[in-house]
Amino acid sequence: MPLSMSDVDRFEASRFRLEAIAYRLLGSASEAEDAVQEAFLRWQAADVDRIEVPEAWLTKVLTNLCLNQLTSARARRETYVGQWLPEPLLAGDVMLGPADTAEQRESVSYAVLTLMERLSPNERAVYVLREAFDYPHREIAEILDISEASSQQIFHRAKKHVADGQARTEVDEAAARRIVEEFLAAATSGRTEPLVRLLTQDAIAIGDGGGKIPARTKPFEGAVAVAKFMWGLFKPSKAKRAYAGGSPEVYATTANGDPAVVAVVDGRVVGVLCLEVTAEGIAAFRNQVNPDKLERASEQWAAVDHGEPLLHAF
Repeated sequence: MPLSMSDVDRFEASRFRLEAIAYRLLGSASEAEDAVQEAFLRWQAADVDRIEVPEAWLTKVLTNLCLNQLTSARARRETYVGQWLPEPLLAGDVMLGPADTAEQRESVSYAVLTLMERLSPNERAVYVLREAFDYPHREIAEILDISEASSQQIFHRAKKHVADGQARTEVDEAAARRIVEEFLAAATSGRTEPLVRLLTQDAIAIGDGGGKIPARTKPFEGAVAVAKFMWGLFKPSKAKRAYAGGSPEVYATTANGDPAVVAVVDGRVVGVLCLEVTAEGIAAFRNQVNPDKLERASEQWAAVDHGEPLLHAF
């Protein structure tokens, strides 16, 4: 039988939380939206009057949908052209989810989302539900059909894998802008030395073009190599303008809580460069230029006034 408006409202009350869970699990906003829509179809087909705790039921259904998606995604990523990076979310996107604690903010950072690709689907689910949404292990065990002890063991293992990365430094919006401005000044100075001074010695640079925009298949590694690449990235050329569809306007913002450079052409986001900042300097640049992973960013960008660009690139 059709859902009543009350039943629809019960689902909608959980939508943002479900989308935030799905995004952290899948690393893709579009796939997260699809998973939540599928969860709604399952809700629509269920005897909802017999569901005692809708939030728990929906979380279980969504998590298992995402686990199935992760299993197939791993196979797809083996044939993905070049490096695979998550879809970035710009400041203010509701899909970023809760950000009240350092753990919640860390769980959606671009660096951690990338590191979570190393985890098994179950490890990823336990880590997200516990670290980002503070689910007790008893509830996680029920969601995943495992024992509470197994949930605890999986969480500790997953957290260790994620913690193997460098300690990220949290920055507020003003600090993020200063970092981006300093980086852009160095990147457009015509010299690599100012850039090298901003980086950690083992800095890396990774780009995701998805086979649609040129991007190196292997990361640049080391401060000097990364500085040379960044200098070249911001050096004007006709080829770059052709791929971007024009001369991009460059802005400073945050993406997934990290300082970010956003390149925009005619209101369309054509690149999001996320900076991983540590106490020692910038440790990583992760550049998302695959147009399929920038559609939501373009929609979010168009909804907010960002003032004047810092510069015009290429």
